[in-house]
Amino acid sequence: MCGIVGFYGDFKGDKTHALRCMLTRIRHRGPDESGVFLSRKCSLGSVRLSIIDLESGTMPISNQNESLWIVFNGEIYNHNELREELVHIGYQFSTNSDTEVIVNLYQEYGPSFLNKLNGQFAIAIYDKVKKQLFLGRDRVGIRPLYYTRFKDSFIFASEIKAFLDIPDFNLSISPEAIKQYFTFWTALSPSTLFKEVSEVPPGCFMLISEDGNQIERYWKLTIPRQGEHTFKDLDEATSEFEKLFTSAVELRLRADVPVGAYLSGGIDSSITTSFIKKINPSNLNTFSIGFDEKEFDESSYQKIASDYFGTKHSSVICSSKEITDEFKEVVWHCESPILRTAPTPMKLLAKNVREHNMKVVITGEGADELLGGYNIFKETKIRRFWAKDPTSRIRPTLLSKLYPYLPQIKNSNSNVLKLFFGYKLNETESPIYSHLLRWNNTKRINNYLSEELKELLDGYDPIVDLMNQLAEDFEDFDYLSRAQWLEINLFMSGYLLSSQGDRMAMANSVEGRYPFLDHRIIEFCMQLSPDLKLNGLNEKFLLKKMMKGRIPNVILERSKQAYRAPIRSVFQFDNLSEYLKRMLSEEEIIKSKIFSIGHVTKLLDRMTNYQRISEIDNMALTGILSIQILNDLFINKSIPKLNEDDLLNLDKLIIES
Repeated sequence: MCGIVGFYGDFKGDKTHALRCMLTRIRHRGPDESGVFLSRKCSLGSVRLSIIDLESGTMPISNQNESLWIVFNGEIYNHNELREELVHIGYQFSTNSDTEVIVNLYQEYGPSFLNKLNGQFAIAIYDKVKKQLFLGRDRVGIRPLYYTRFKDSFIFASEIKAFLDIPDFNLSISPEAIKQYFTFWTALSPSTLFKEVSEVPPGCFMLISEDGNQIERYWKLTIPRQGEHTFKDLDEATSEFEKLFTSAVELRLRADVPVGAYLSGGIDSSITTSFIKKINPSNLNTFSIGFDEKEFDESSYQKIASDYFGTKHSSVICSSKEITDEFKEVVWHCESPILRTAPTPMKLLAKNVREHNMKVVITGEGADELLGGYNIFKETKIRRFWAKDPTSRIRPTLLSKLYPYLPQIKNSNSNVLKLFFGYKLNETESPIYSHLLRWNNTKRINNYLSEELKELLDGYDPIVDLMNQLAEDFEDFDYLSRAQWLEINLFMSGYLLSSQGDRMAMANSVEGRYPFLDHRIIEFCMQLSPDLKLNGLNEKFLLKKMMKGRIPNVILERSKQAYRAPIRSVFQFDNLSEYLKRMLSEEEIIKSKIFSIGHVTKLLDRMTNYQRISEIDNMALTGILSIQILNDLFINKSIPKLNEDDLLNLDKLIIES
């Protein structure tokens, strides 16, 4: 895994110094090696976390005649097979790295080579002959890739913080993006929180040349029409999934360093651990996070799983104070607003992995999105059932079973449940019916915005923007596939894989690998009959049937428990660091002009006086504090300046005349 940067066009100033500054800001992504390619038209840089071909894989790397130069963040798991294909054609190689395979694939096939890759990646290739820069990103956005335009240059980087040291370059916060975050938990791609910065969208590539820029999509989530799913028989589907998932895990075990696994005590991580042990029965290092607040802790299940599989297990317990102490650093690495504290324990978990001298872990992300695991899928099913008899007192009580960890819902009567879950109940024909309730609840956080910002946003509705991004045949999908499309294309890439995946792992120089997000698994799961994913209210039906007798029954049969972390105890005002207190102070709130000081003060008073606090209140405080921190770090640039002694020394420097 690595971090990449570069610029195309007429960059004013010392290119080498600029690239060293950019790379220094993201050296946590690649502490092992660094390198730079310089030319008049385009310059590239990389910091490397060496996992494959430890000796000779230092970037930038070229093709044989040095007409193409590449920097690359990610892993191509099928690079051995692709290398053989290229050797058969006549290509020669000077390294054993997947990076050299990529640059030669690009020479042979052009941008269409992306369809051959099985992996997670952000790629930059400069073509000296065409004077063209190519940027490509993996199918579901596991690895980040951002760009901006400044003066006469096009500039890209793995993380936004790499732009902060460019002379005279400044960022500003987008009001529209804030409203998107306070609706969807993420911005709508290609937007980010910052007006000046965009992302290369997942499943897309970008070509930058003297004639301009163009973005093209090479992959999209393909979903069949209702009733036209390929796999309807459980035995046939289970057999096919077993073969595909075995292959996905085998590929992700390829590395020249040890590979560990997260073991959370849930079904997904237990399944990945089971397959790893079946493929490679040798001792496996597994890692988990627990909490000192029992409401959030799953340590007992983690021990059951580690004992069952006989892994060498390491667990750390996360306290509310640790979440408080780490919060500023977490936001710095997320580079986006967060509405939950859940990323912080993930950062501590990755830190534990690194302290055990490991660089790679396999995790279970993606299973919930692909196999109907989230409560929002069940919630949609129940609400549709309830909508057929809106006056029923019994049907809404089914919803109380979905959130046993939320007392205000678990202990509610029928009338309270109707009030909470009844929003637009009868709009079942809406293509976004599954998420209307969630988004309506979340967008209440926008009430905390300042009057000045509200005026700027007058009439802006992010849901209208989203509707314009839906797949052309969206209304032909069954209701579960629609909900899955929204989760995969919005929440998974923009929030889950970013704030809880790539960013928290790479903050500790750890690479996460996700077999459920092998594109073959994704495409297979979307061809499953909905009943093989969500059978009645039984989520992940296919997985549970397949894994009977292969993971502990107590884990297989336990109720779905969402991964959550404390919020209220974390942000008790008296317990906050001086920095966090300052970010929530009247002076800073007024100075940022983002939030209403009156509304924020009332929220803090309720928190301090232990008045009844809702989930939305918790999310609002987390979102407000994270945006205040982002404004301080990225807009005001209250970060240490880089001196010459701080800059990394380059291990590889190529200068083209």
